[in-house]
Amino acid sequence: MDNDSQIEFNKSSDQITNFNHNSSSLRSNSSIHSKISGGHSLREVSFTELESRPVRHGSSEVFASSYREINDDDARFVYVNDPERTNEKFEIAGNSIRTGKYSFLTFLPRNLFEQFHRVAYMYFLVIAILNQLPQLAVFGRGASIMPLAFVLLVTAAKDAYEDYGRHRSDKIENGRLACVLVGDKFRQVRWKDIRVGEIIKLSANETLPCDMVLLSTSDSTGVAYVQTMNLDGESNLKTRYAKQETQMKNPENEKISGLIKCDKPNRNIYGFQANMDVDGKHISLGPSNIILRGCELKNTDWAVGVAVYAGRETKAMLNNSGAPSKRSRLETRMNREIIFLSLFLVALCMVVSVCHGVWLRRHKDELDLMQFYRKKDYSDEEIEDYKYYGWGMEIFFVFLMSVIVFQIMIPISLYISMELVRLGQAFFMTRDNRMYDEASNSRFQCRALNINEDLGQIKYVFSDKTGTLTENKMEFQCASIGGIDYSSGKASVEYEQTGNLDRGGRLIFWPKMKVKVDLDLLNIVKGNHTGEGGLVHDFFLALAACNTIVPLPVETPDPAVKLIDYQGESPDEQALVYAAAAYGFMLVERTSGYIVIDIQGERRRFNVLGLHEFDSDRKRMSVILGCPDETIKVFVKGADTSMFSVIDRSLNLDMLKATEAHLHTYSSIGLRTLVIGMRKLSSSEFEEWQSAYESASTALMGRAAMLRRVANDVEHHLTILGASGIEDKLQQGVPEAIECLRTAGIKVWVLTGDKQETAISIGYSSKLLTSKMTQIVINNNSRDSCRKSLQDAILVSKKLVSHSDATSGGSGDSQLALIIDGTSLVYILDSELENELFELACNCSVILCCRVAPLQKAGIVALIKSRTDDMTLAIGDGANDVSMIQMADVGIGISGQEGRQAVMASDFAMGQFRFLVTLLLVHGHWNYQRMSYMILYNFYRNAVFVLLLFWYVLFTSFTLTTAITDWSSVLYSVIYTSVPTIIVGVLDKNLSRTSLLKHPQLYGAGQRQESYNGKLFWATMLDTLWQSIAAFFVPLLAYWKSDVDTSSLGDLWTLAIVSMVNIHLAMDVHRWYWITHAAVWGSIIATFVCVMVIDLLPFLPGYWAFFHVAKTELFWVCFLGIIIGALLPRFVFKVFVQYCLHNDVQILREAEKFGNFRDTQIEMNHIVGPSHR
Repeated sequence: MDNDSQIEFNKSSDQITNFNHNSSSLRSNSSIHSKISGGHSLREVSFTELESRPVRHGSSEVFASSYREINDDDARFVYVNDPERTNEKFEIAGNSIRTGKYSFLTFLPRNLFEQFHRVAYMYFLVIAILNQLPQLAVFGRGASIMPLAFVLLVTAAKDAYEDYGRHRSDKIENGRLACVLVGDKFRQVRWKDIRVGEIIKLSANETLPCDMVLLSTSDSTGVAYVQTMNLDGESNLKTRYAKQETQMKNPENEKISGLIKCDKPNRNIYGFQANMDVDGKHISLGPSNIILRGCELKNTDWAVGVAVYAGRETKAMLNNSGAPSKRSRLETRMNREIIFLSLFLVALCMVVSVCHGVWLRRHKDELDLMQFYRKKDYSDEEIEDYKYYGWGMEIFFVFLMSVIVFQIMIPISLYISMELVRLGQAFFMTRDNRMYDEASNSRFQCRALNINEDLGQIKYVFSDKTGTLTENKMEFQCASIGGIDYSSGKASVEYEQTGNLDRGGRLIFWPKMKVKVDLDLLNIVKGNHTGEGGLVHDFFLALAACNTIVPLPVETPDPAVKLIDYQGESPDEQALVYAAAAYGFMLVERTSGYIVIDIQGERRRFNVLGLHEFDSDRKRMSVILGCPDETIKVFVKGADTSMFSVIDRSLNLDMLKATEAHLHTYSSIGLRTLVIGMRKLSSSEFEEWQSAYESASTALMGRAAMLRRVANDVEHHLTILGASGIEDKLQQGVPEAIECLRTAGIKVWVLTGDKQETAISIGYSSKLLTSKMTQIVINNNSRDSCRKSLQDAILVSKKLVSHSDATSGGSGDSQLALIIDGTSLVYILDSELENELFELACNCSVILCCRVAPLQKAGIVALIKSRTDDMTLAIGDGANDVSMIQMADVGIGISGQEGRQAVMASDFAMGQFRFLVTLLLVHGHWNYQRMSYMILYNFYRNAVFVLLLFWYVLFTSFTLTTAITDWSSVLYSVIYTSVPTIIVGVLDKNLSRTSLLKHPQLYGAGQRQESYNGKLFWATMLDTLWQSIAAFFVPLLAYWKSDVDTSSLGDLWTLAIVSMVNIHLAMDVHRWYWITHAAVWGSIIATFVCVMVIDLLPFLPGYWAFFHVAKTELFWVCFLGIIIGALLPRFVFKVFVQYCLHNDVQILREAEKFGNFRDTQIEMNHIVGPSHR
């Protein structure tokens, strides 16, 4: 489709409310549509995130439309300052936490259980057990156990060390101290000993040990400021408050008692519902009255609260879904091939045993005295059977002995080689300077060594927004005031120009952050406050006052100068307040009752009479101020759709139209926009509002809905002041990275706790959303409405996809974007609606999930994992992303400014989102291609050796004797052939970094499993069969009827097989280094040296055999004949494929060699999803 369109399924109606088209030039950064113009145009503007909870603030909850009375069966009863009574009737968890995977008793069984998920380990365990039986002891009993035991021990030691770190962290966490009221005094108690019901006192900068309801704070009005960085990844301050009924009580001077009836422990970190009975009063509690474990107390000297959730029942711990064991997808698929090889091994053993039975029947009369067999033992006077158990048991024993002799068909050395290769790959990934972040001085970290190759097969990327896609830094860019656009940004005002003196004229206060200002607007601000100047004055007064920002003075080297650092929940609010300060309206002080604003050097106090915070229904925020001139004004800011509906259009229609035009302009360049309005309140209007507000704020049921009605009653007939434009600072390279990932066939989902409009805004600025996309928006608050919306959306999406395929020739690019909120996901996830959501998501190229809780993020990832075989990757930077990171096949933590919880839970960590391109398209591609080849090569290398032994058994009366010495058999996988495999697995590159980044479509090879699949496996096995036949029968026919001994033939086979498999490897190497040459050719030389050394030892069989046979020309003719005869068909086939059946990778390799990039771009296949080839 050429035009923008948006389909919205919301909670007010299950039907499609709007399906409009508009010019792409009017597209903005967030999706709030409006029909203000009267036509069918789609208005899309952005608004800021205005979520906070100060004293006497109206609020609406995330997952509930209003408060309800809590049923006793669904409630927890917490007796304040009476933990014994609280805990006597209920099984309430203590405050001790445990994140370790193992305990002392469970480590051995659980670790072995996890390791034996590898089918090969089970196989070698059975082989080791069989070799312990005397009748089957082909090798030494201890030697048969050592390889498996060594691998298990090394892996167990690694897992134990990792878990020891988790237990050590738990011990430190549980041993931290907190002040708990014991008797009438606060005493130091370890965190793990805190119980629900106890009263806890926190000091500034201390971390909360549990979830607790605030009772009182150092602020006389009960305000406390907390930082939730460890919980939700946000570094800005949040406002929490204590109820006035408990604020004035001092637990050390007077006994505090009461009953809190609250929700049972749940994972919703955004919601809390409770009632508290204290001093005969029934008080309603909400999310703004509780502080969660992991938060830090800031800008508050002390706070006192009562523990309501502790330990594993805290919201933070409930959202930690634990550290799952992750295994490489390639390794999982490899287990299937190992099963096939096991069946093939059984078939070989059955052939040997059946043939042995036939041979016994045919020679039953010769067995008594036959050389090398000797059925009868004549050494004693009494003749007995000598190790002969009868025909049937002999066949059975030969079968088991065949399994032991042919056991290397399943290469246990492969697992050790894979670990070494992954270690080498991790070294080069961590040393890659292109993934080094100078800002945080952090390199790429590889925290999980067993899933490197999964990076080359990712189909879905699930990303957080705040701190992952963005820097969480926003800048004020422009404003429209009174219908005039001030967006030139002619200069950047220095701090000295905006500094303001304190009352005594001694200290100068500067805003901490610089803001670009318009010089014309700055001159107007400094003029009179009438006419145009009056609108500008009120506009910036609204920016400075209508927020929940906390100004913090910061010391500087100059004692006469202090910086003002604005802290708050919303970075948008911070940007607006900094802009107001730059224009001379500096917020310098805030309490719960008043604010102080320095206006052009003159400090003025405004009484905060009320504040209605932002909610998703109103989409605006308002503050009621008592001004110094004794007037009462209400200032409102919000999204344009919500603001234009409450603005008085009769006052100045021309100004309104001009502002709308400016909003379109700001939106088209990707700015987040807000509309500002105000009106004066008469004394009677204020008294009416105050009465209604007090009634609503103390209501026990329907409180949120009542507060919304009160806000709507005062937010009407506004005078428009203007609009603002804010740039949300993305991380460097994010738009290009997302575009590159999508070109590579990777679907990018954004899962964020932010509001819908904020997420959509980021979607546009990051190029996740484009002007050609059709948006499907689902916002519902019931299961039935969700079902109806999903069904309607699926029908619409199918029609749009069909139309897109018809117009674009079936390219598979649906150009559909699904936007869905967390409330809808509450009813969809873990229900029958999951299938419908998955079906809808499959038709969409982009999905934005807004206002989602941490565990919902994990649920969305699980939704995809359970219904598709595609690989998933989750990336985030905060503790709220931990569950998502652990649920995905690959988890990546951003090591930025938002704590290290995500990094500690991740498989990989890096400093910037843009590094994901290099990680996946370059290192992921290389790792997948290398590991895929190494696995197939190891299967081939061992199978060709086993088949050689098998052919020999067929010509030696099925006695399971071998011409190859025991030492050569052992060294074959250890020295002769192992080192080249590892070197190539670490260093080989089928394409250069430049080609992989220039052509992201090449990443699709991993998604389609082109380097490792069933066809390649069976083709490898057929090639192996031919090579083993050539290797065995060339010398057999050449030496037929000669007197050559078996040791000489064994040396020939050993040298030929080792040379053959190494040359086979050399034929497939894409990029040679000196160490590659040394490994490949050095292994062949080392084999010759080892064979000669073994034949020089007189106590070993085959003494001097090599030196005898190597003197003859026939030996060297056979040696060359084996290599040429075995590898010639493979060479011919490779040449044929290269010239006649070439693929994209081969085309690019040729382009790299001859520099033909321009022609190559024309020839390359355009890769779009699974439709390619």
